[in-house]
Amino acid sequence: MRELSYQQLIDTVKDALEIKEDRVSVKDEAKVKEVIDDLIYTAVFGEEKAKELARWLIRATALELGIVPSSIHDLYTKGMAKEEIPFWFTVPAMNIRGMTYDVMRQIFQVAVENNAGAFILEIAKSEIGYTDQRPAEYTACVLAAAIKEGFRGPVFIQGDHFQFNAKSYAEDPEAELERIKALTKEAIEADFYNIDIDPSTLVDYSKPTLKEQQYHNYINTAKMTAYIREIEPEGITVSVGGEIGHIGGKNSTPEEFEAFMEGYLEELKKFGENIPHISKISVQTGTEHGGIPLPDGRVAKVKLDFSVLEKIGEVARRKYSMAGAVQHGASTLPDELFHKFPEVKTAEIHLATGFQNIIYDHLPEDFKNEIYNWLKTELKNEWKEGWTEQQFIYKTRKKAFGKFKREFWDLPEEVKAPMMKALKEKFRFLFEQLKVFNTKEIVEKYIKPVKVYKTKPE
Repeated sequence: MRELSYQQLIDTVKDALEIKEDRVSVKDEAKVKEVIDDLIYTAVFGEEKAKELARWLIRATALELGIVPSSIHDLYTKGMAKEEIPFWFTVPAMNIRGMTYDVMRQIFQVAVENNAGAFILEIAKSEIGYTDQRPAEYTACVLAAAIKEGFRGPVFIQGDHFQFNAKSYAEDPEAELERIKALTKEAIEADFYNIDIDPSTLVDYSKPTLKEQQYHNYINTAKMTAYIREIEPEGITVSVGGEIGHIGGKNSTPEEFEAFMEGYLEELKKFGENIPHISKISVQTGTEHGGIPLPDGRVAKVKLDFSVLEKIGEVARRKYSMAGAVQHGASTLPDELFHKFPEVKTAEIHLATGFQNIIYDHLPEDFKNEIYNWLKTELKNEWKEGWTEQQFIYKTRKKAFGKFKREFWDLPEEVKAPMMKALKEKFRFLFEQLKVFNTKEIVEKYIKPVKVYKTKPE
């Protein structure tokens, strides 16, 4: 991979693509695959003018090849909500924090080899910051990886945990809402047609009734749903997710969910009749993001309540035409649990830290030590009282992906190869356990991709 100038980009793609005003024609797909590594490297690390062109070329090429950023809304609200799908699968939503293009290539390889179409690539609001990956860059990585591996069809890119900060909200509710709106607008303009709104941080358990407890959660979820409907591209209904249980807090109940939905739907009606509502609901089942590290660095076993997913999911489908419940904080769970998610009809499962752990397990010791020394120096204020060094490193090492981004991307092939092999095995295992093999035709039945063309940057 190499970083190219604006003119070098034009010269590099001239035998592969014919560039037009708002799209490209693919002259030679084999040559596209040869040059895509340099395009994505420039899209991530190039100077601004070249970066913009590289991202546009990747996006236009993807559309031309039938790789189309899409919303999963109709699969959720028609196929899953009505239980019309021929078999139940749980959609994996995967947060890729580092080495993003290389890691995503493994996901698309597994998808192509196993005829899978029901999977999401996502990044959370917090990750956008500490991994130094704005939405447009993340989308470029998704589409470049799909091009490289010969994937075709809808691709689902998601904004995960677009979360309200409780302290900022208490100081100035409107300012915090505007910050979430600004990020959402940036994400949708970057082809994120799936957005998970998360004001669950605003739930107040000191209030006497469930509906009062959920008040600030549901009014802001309604405001954001209405805002998304205003700005989504014509022909696309963005899939919007809500959340009732802050991950790491107390377990959710069907009664909480119904209280939230009652307030949410009342509030949404104020913005107009027949506005499509949320397609799924995230709940707390006993997990914590990243798992709970023990003093020796191992991750504690979690008692996960599958009945929460099953009961709330059933109410969501029967009463509100939603896909069901969503599980967060799951990538560090024991392998023997994953087959249970489709069994209880979980709609979606979010996975992140387990992939990060595989990357760190395969890093050269000198690079790993350089990262850990940086953490101990630069993030020492995050070292909580009573934590061992192993616990501190486990909880903070995700924040090195932004600082050392280029170093991760530039790791030598002999380091990358076993790491990517292990990641591919993990993705294959998850896809198999979650039953997303052979979901491509199901996705294509419900999802009709809409190509949104954009003019080439000057």
